[in-house]
Amino acid sequence: MTPTREEYFNALKERHGEALHARFSAASAAICGLGGLGSNIAVSLARAGVGRLILIDFDQVDISNLHRQQYKAAQVGLDKTKALSDNLLEIAPYIELETHTVRIVEENDVTRLLSSADIICEAFDQPEAKAMLVNAVLEHLPDKYLIAASGMAGLGSANAIQTRRITDHFYLCGDQSSDTSAGLKLMAPRVMLCAAHQAQTVLRILAYEYDV
Repeated sequence: MTPTREEYFNALKERHGEALHARFSAASAAICGLGGLGSNIAVSLARAGVGRLILIDFDQVDISNLHRQQYKAAQVGLDKTKALSDNLLEIAPYIELETHTVRIVEENDVTRLLSSADIICEAFDQPEAKAMLVNAVLEHLPDKYLIAASGMAGLGSANAIQTRRITDHFYLCGDQSSDTSAGLKLMAPRVMLCAAHQAQTVLRILAYEYDV
């Protein structure tokens, strides 16, 4: 049975304390790309009680996604925005979700879609898309916190996944060396580790903990 809104939020307050719960529940985070990184970031933030998530992806769930992304076999063929929204509402029934089934391809998309977010998570697959988003946010939305990822492929040590603070508002998670173009495959544990670093950085920023 689904808990009532009061029951649900009381449980989060008991876990986090009133002050931290208030910061989490008032926050808005954008997740750009809903694959292995983005779907895992979204699940972690929803479980933590972040109040509003902006979910952005143009793609549909494919059978090849199931080994590392937060989708179910029965969701193959659905838009990732729809499938992930359904899954998140099962986890956190009172979360606010804003979805955009689009590809972010230019700077105008960045400002139009991301201006209302407090924190932006870059979770794209392609290096070109990653670079475009990072550059656009740093140039056009410099006051936003941006958490990007680089390097999570293969079977390397989990301890190589780290978070680095590049500037006051820009964080980078990953090993910054492994690359699928080098023939390395994406494995669920390492992708989830990098996504967990990104989600944890979101929560630390909301808690006013800015150092890594």
